[in-house]
Amino acid sequence: MTLDPLLERLAVALAIGMLIGLERGWKQRDEAEGERAAGLRTYMLATLLGALCAILSNGLGPVFLSLAFLAFAIAFTAFAWLEASAEGNVSATGTVAALLAFALGAYSILGDIRIAVAVAVTATIILALKQPLHSWLRRLTWVEIRAVLILLAMTFLLLPLLPNRTVDPYDAINPAEIWLLAIVIAALSFVGYVAVRILGSRHGVALAALAGGLASSTATTVTLARLSREQPGASRILAGGILLSSAVMVVRVIAVAGAVNVPLLAPLAWPLGAGGLVLLLAGALLLWHAGRDGSSPDLKIQNPFELGTALRLAGLIALISLFAKILGEKFGGAGLNLLAILSGIADVDAVTLSFARLSQTSLPLAAAAIGIALAVATNTVVKTGMTFVLGTPKTGWLVAAAGAAAITAGAVTHFLRVG
Repeated sequence: MTLDPLLERLAVALAIGMLIGLERGWKQRDEAEGERAAGLRTYMLATLLGALCAILSNGLGPVFLSLAFLAFAIAFTAFAWLEASAEGNVSATGTVAALLAFALGAYSILGDIRIAVAVAVTATIILALKQPLHSWLRRLTWVEIRAVLILLAMTFLLLPLLPNRTVDPYDAINPAEIWLLAIVIAALSFVGYVAVRILGSRHGVALAALAGGLASSTATTVTLARLSREQPGASRILAGGILLSSAVMVVRVIAVAGAVNVPLLAPLAWPLGAGGLVLLLAGALLLWHAGRDGSSPDLKIQNPFELGTALRLAGLIALISLFAKILGEKFGGAGLNLLAILSGIADVDAVTLSFARLSQTSLPLAAAAIGIALAVATNTVVKTGMTFVLGTPKTGWLVAAAGAAAITAGAVTHFLRVG
């Protein structure tokens, strides 16, 4: 290696040590000199030492670098142990960071400096996020940990085992494809649930409702409708939250359908977009008129990511796909529309995914778009009914008026496009 590239790599090693040492030294800035096992200079020297040992290993062999790393590890661990004994601190983070600094210094000489820098930046970010990570870990529940484990098992254990071909006489059910769609929807719902956990108790109705709409607009509607009965004076702002969550549901449907079959966006996005825009504007208008409310709704949305939920969703997608294929062949568009309306009473995700899948092969794009739009309209009507039953009449009428306007806007937009 010539001198100029070597100097460049040494400079990278020094910069890596400075980066890690800056984070470590800043956290220990209040400690007096001599009370720290390692600070800014120590980490800079550690990376330079690793770089120098890597240079020497070119002539002395790789065993020399391994022995040098072992000697450094023993020496640094001994000093860290003395510090821990004096302070009663059992954290090994500083020791691991120092060993990583030595290794990155060596890799800066022997390997790709871009990888060395990327690892150094990532490590520094992890070190700097100690408090947020620990705070997040304390708030994490076993149910949420289990949900993540289920997601990983569904994705990396079960999905590869499923046949990636249709297994029924009607050529409608592909187990691997259906399972993947169920994973995507369940994961998206879990993201919304996490957002509610983060936003629901600290921010206003608007943000909580938006996050709730990502997790489950139906669950958000039920929660806010019940709150309106408990707090009649907040009917207007809670109705606005319900409408915002429904608008998010519409956006979610468009995004999911487009992700499965991009050409489906052309006939679907305009009518649903028009209806969703009406819901969004109505919700925002209600929230604006109600003023900023300091109190936030306690959105108690159940963790949507359960294995049973995913299995039911996958089964529902399979059934709707099968019935859509059968009804489409026997009764044409009328049968598909009836299926979409009945499915929309309980759920819009399954019918969206099923119709979007079928539109890739046997179902015309226009028919798929109409079916999905009917399911969304039906679901909007059902949620309006829930608001009347569970909430105050004022909340119900506000949601009903906006819902009717949204459905009308979607229908008019559709007929203007096709007419």
